[in-house]
Amino acid sequence: MKSRSFVYVMMVLILGAFTLWGCPKKAEVTSTPEPQKEAAPAPPAKEEMKAEQPAPVAEAPVKEEVKEAAPMAPMGPQSVYFDFDKSFIRSDAEAIMKANADWLKANPTANIKIEGNCDERGTKEYNQALGQRRASSAKKYLTDMGISAHRISLISYGKEKQVCGDHTEECWQKNRRDDFVVVK
Repeated sequence: MKSRSFVYVMMVLILGAFTLWGCPKKAEVTSTPEPQKEAAPAPPAKEEMKAEQPAPVAEAPVKEEVKEAAPMAPMGPQSVYFDFDKSFIRSDAEAIMKANADWLKANPTANIKIEGNCDERGTKEYNQALGQRRASSAKKYLTDMGISAHRISLISYGKEKQVCGDHTEECWQKNRRDDFVVVK
């Protein structure tokens, strides 16, 4: 009797371990780092200053922009690109993500579908999961910027929607992306 109950307990523990081992891992989530102030450029040498001074020209006063805006796509949100085997939003994509969030704020009735894509390397299953992590990372970024999660749906195409078919790093970079499709 004792051996039978011991067998049942061991089976339950083994099945539980396999169940937990097969569960999907949490996606990499990164928060938006605070923008760093750029150091002022060093003043030019005295000889350079003499050579650079143009002749005085009368110009009309120029109205300066007080606030520098991120590039906003007139047609809708823009795609962002990822490093190989990574799912966090790169620093060079932050301006695009801010512009995408601004576009969504300016168009409150628009919903979007974030399509996670990968390059051709890796298995189909791995790339499906990586594309999902990339789409989730972009969704988290947008929700952190104040966009309602109900307006955003996700899909992973893995390596199924290639925009470039060459076998080069330049081409693979174009395929490692999140596309933002407006859904009315």
